[in-house]
Amino acid sequence: MTNPKTVSKEIIVFTSCSMVLTALGIDIMLPAFADVRRHFAVGNDVAQTDRLVTFFFMGQIMQIVFGYLTDKMGRLPILRFGIILYILSGFATVYAPSLAWMFFFRFISGMGAAAVFMTSIASVRDRYAGDEMARVMSLVLTLFLFTPVIAPSLGAVILNYYSWQWVFLIPPVFAVLVFIWSFRMDESLPVEARNDMKIGELLPKLKSIATDAHFLRYVTIATLIFSVLSSYVSSSERIIGDIYQRPDLFPIIFGAIGLLMAILSLTNSYFTKRYGAKKTLRVILLLYLATASVLLGGVLLLGNPPPMVFFFVMIALLMAFTTAGDPNSGALALEFMGENAGLAAAVDGTIFFFIGSGIGAVISSQLTDGVLPLAIGAVLASLVSVLLVFGDTTKK
Repeated sequence: MTNPKTVSKEIIVFTSCSMVLTALGIDIMLPAFADVRRHFAVGNDVAQTDRLVTFFFMGQIMQIVFGYLTDKMGRLPILRFGIILYILSGFATVYAPSLAWMFFFRFISGMGAAAVFMTSIASVRDRYAGDEMARVMSLVLTLFLFTPVIAPSLGAVILNYYSWQWVFLIPPVFAVLVFIWSFRMDESLPVEARNDMKIGELLPKLKSIATDAHFLRYVTIATLIFSVLSSYVSSSERIIGDIYQRPDLFPIIFGAIGLLMAILSLTNSYFTKRYGAKKTLRVILLLYLATASVLLGGVLLLGNPPPMVFFFVMIALLMAFTTAGDPNSGALALEFMGENAGLAAAVDGTIFFFIGSGIGAVISSQLTDGVLPLAIGAVLASLVSVLLVFGDTTKK
């Protein structure tokens, strides 16, 4: 018999690697965006390559469909289908004849990542609940967040010797390995626990979830905070390379921020276990609002853009607070969902990624010569989030 502790560790590592497909599908490609623009002769129009990130995030709208299917068919079949979709669209992106086709295949790739991401979270939820789920997800995210530490540097190294196409091939190749590994995993949702809900029953369930005030409170918090992260990630090449004129520092800055994100995610696991998800989230959001306010004050008083070191220290803290708080907001959103938890997790992910990335794209479109829109967005997002989290009077 396999040692339970060993199985538990393997599940955590496998879940992290599955979720890495989402981060790897973005982070390793960022250093190659300039080469993509040259390949398609779009000059310095960085907004074109920013859309490669936005369309990928928007593919997450399919989480609702996959949420329904995974509750009905089990976690592993949908996970494997998502990986296959991710692999095929990843290879298609590399050989796309135009940017428009790249956007299309990136959307499909995002759909595949959506299936993998939400089934990974659902499998954790099958085994854990409440504060314990938040703690385990923090451990998973800690491993997951080492991707932005390593991926941009790996992409830059590959670019030194090979073309951008080789960089874009890394995610689907890694996905092949995850697909093979999935056959070692056990199904976390037994047949007797599966939902036999018919399509006709889906809309009333969705309405019930979408009108649940507690659920909407925490999904809104996660979505608003994610919108700032989405805007920064999609615009990071533009901010570092064009606004601050230091493209050579891109892998270092992106990696350092990713390392801080991983550290705070692990720290969140400890504090969540000790104080609970809600109390920890409240402190994180207050720190986020304070940091965002300092950033906005710096932009207004020191110039737009402000000094480079100041800006990236503030951004690093904001990104770290985002990833530290995300498991808590997710666990709290599903706290009272009961048998609807699987579908609710899918709705959560759809809103989180699709609407969050849409708001992020609006912020990014305003980032031309400075970073003021990003600072304003961070303050507004965190202010609303703080009001929402302190407005929750439930005792649990």
